[in-house]
Amino acid sequence: MIEFASPSTDKAILEDSGALTPKFDAHGLVTAIVTDHRDGELLMVAHMNAEALALTIETGLAHYYSRSRKALWKKGESSGNMQSVKEIRVDCDQDAIWLKVEVAGHDATCHTGRRSCFYRRIELDNGEAKTVIIDDHRHFDPDSVYGKN
Repeated sequence: MIEFASPSTDKAILEDSGALTPKFDAHGLVTAIVTDHRDGELLMVAHMNAEALALTIETGLAHYYSRSRKALWKKGESSGNMQSVKEIRVDCDQDAIWLKVEVAGHDATCHTGRRSCFYRRIELDNGEAKTVIIDDHRHFDPDSVYGKN
């Protein structure tokens, strides 16, 4: 498995081409932004630990770390909506990863059955912030895929 060295304290080295040295946070995680490789739609934001990042690079399938379950997970393993990674980018200080993916199965990323986890818009209504669903199309029925909660 790929092992990552500690990030350089030399900004010029950190920001140039060379070894991938992710800057994991105090919990051992980096943020992962995930978009569709075809149209750029923002699909999800997740977290990766070193193992998830290494597996993603090695297998070409997106792996993440679930903070709530405290476990590694291969995206789409339950739903069939696996994410094949087409490109991986890292930001300037190597503390965020950007995955451009192709989604298999129902072409849905969200556990609610929608294409994107970002299916709501925030609006101001009489001084109160509210969420409004802007994409209510479900590509699959979450209850039949994951079981009822």
